[in-house]
Amino acid sequence: MFRFLHCQHRHHAMHGDHHHHHRGGGGRGRGPKMFDAGAMRYVVLHLIAEKPRHGYEIIKALEQLSGGGYTPSPGAIYPLLSMMLDMGHVSATADGNKKLHTITPEGEAFLAENRQFVDVILARLAEPSEGRVDLRLAMHELKAAVIDKAHGPGASDQRAAQIRAILQRAVDDVRQLD
Repeated sequence: MFRFLHCQHRHHAMHGDHHHHHRGGGGRGRGPKMFDAGAMRYVVLHLIAEKPRHGYEIIKALEQLSGGGYTPSPGAIYPLLSMMLDMGHVSATADGNKKLHTITPEGEAFLAENRQFVDVILARLAEPSEGRVDLRLAMHELKAAVIDKAHGPGASDQRAAQIRAILQRAVDDVRQLD
């Protein structure tokens, strides 16, 4: 579903860049909820490394880690899990009508390689939020929802037109703010 995340150069760029701009503390002012799909991936892998989990359990665990300050939407988590499956970092087994995700040796190696970054994100998640609305998070959730509905099950030209109309109304509403 997250087709744009599949290109390899994007993954390499994510690994290299993150280490640099987090060391200097440049991102501190934005608060702990500056989750992008890149950062989220590390935390989700960390949670699956602790113990095999269902998607729903991952959402609940993220909520607990952030002290209730952040509840990811299924639209953010499930595409991420499929991407991690595609990359070979997790494997999934059917467990009733749910999937149980387990970390693979490749996933463990990736996590070990990025341990420092994972620890930074976990620490940031645990910080109390400044009560500021994080627009980046909202934008990422919007993007995930649009991609999910536009390309997921039931996608059609009619659905795309509906999404476009909703987005246009949002644009108009934002522009009318004083």
